[in-house]
Amino acid sequence: MAKNFAEITFTDSVKKAQEKYGSREVYAKVEKRLPEQKDLYLREMTHIERMDGFYMSSVGENGWPYVQFRGGPKGFLKVIDQNTLGYADFKGNLQYISTGNITSTKKVALILLHYPTKTRLKIWANAEILDPKENPELTAKLVDEEYQATVERLVIFKIEAYDWNCPQHITPRYTLEEIKQLMHQHPELAEDLCPSRSLKE
Repeated sequence: MAKNFAEITFTDSVKKAQEKYGSREVYAKVEKRLPEQKDLYLREMTHIERMDGFYMSSVGENGWPYVQFRGGPKGFLKVIDQNTLGYADFKGNLQYISTGNITSTKKVALILLHYPTKTRLKIWANAEILDPKENPELTAKLVDEEYQATVERLVIFKIEAYDWNCPQHITPRYTLEEIKQLMHQHPELAEDLCPSRSLKE
């Protein structure tokens, strides 16, 4: 936990809840010795670069939150520098709720959950929508030409805080690619995973 994380998340109402449930005294002591930390390091960068999806919460001008899943090829969310992330946003259902919310209030929260390792990174950021045509160098960095999707905009995140969650209550889940890789590395598991099928199937 970092000082800027506590400053953003521990609002007066959160502190009152901590007092009610008995954790405020502990966190008050922790806050006094917390360092400021916005920079991403190797652990965070490695986690981000292996993701093929994440959850993003934005807030509209009416105060209502909205949560959306963003997916793409592994590594589509790029580390631009130690304080900045970005991705190429694809054409979807044309509702543009996250786009409108970001344009209005800018604030977002991301949850990057890697199910196989039960690791979860939470990020608070100020977001910005950019036109790909007006930012050719950034577009070249963020767009995967091999991925078949129409890029409509670039989304940039300026990180304000981040924190790791404990793995408790996260159920491990695996993609088809990860299961195939596991079966290739450990063929003895094939019968346990697919008792009615052989590896050749």
